[in-house]
Amino acid sequence: MKTLLLTCLLICSYATTFAQKPKTGTYTYAIAFAEWDGKSLGASCTVIIKGDSIRVFRTGTGDVTTKEAELIDSGLIMKHKSGKWIIGHTPKDKYAKEIGGCSDGPSEINFKKKIFWLC
Repeated sequence: MKTLLLTCLLICSYATTFAQKPKTGTYTYAIAFAEWDGKSLGASCTVIIKGDSIRVFRTGTGDVTTKEAELIDSGLIMKHKSGKWIIGHTPKDKYAKEIGGCSDGPSEINFKKKIFWLC
C-alpha cells in the first residue's frame, strides 16, 4: 500500500512539474522587475519556444531600456534545482547559486504566470 501511494505521489509530482512548460509557439509575457518587487511597469516581451529552445524579445511596450524587437535572452529551457524554470546556457546552470532578477545567474521565467524576470 505504501509503495502504491508513493508511486502515485511521484507520478502526480512529475506531471505537475513538467506540465508547466508550454508547447512550441509564440507567447506574450509580462516583464517583472526584481528591483521593483516584481512589478511589470507595463513592460512585456515576446517569448518564442521551439522544443527546448527559447528566445525572448522586447515587444516595445512599457518602460524598458532595450529597443523594440531586441533579443533580451535566448537559450535552453531548464528546471533549476530550486524547481523554477530558467533560460540556461550550459548544463551547469541547473545548479547556479542565484537565478533571475539582478543576479549574475541565468534568467528566470514563470510559464504558469507568463512572467519573464529582469533587473
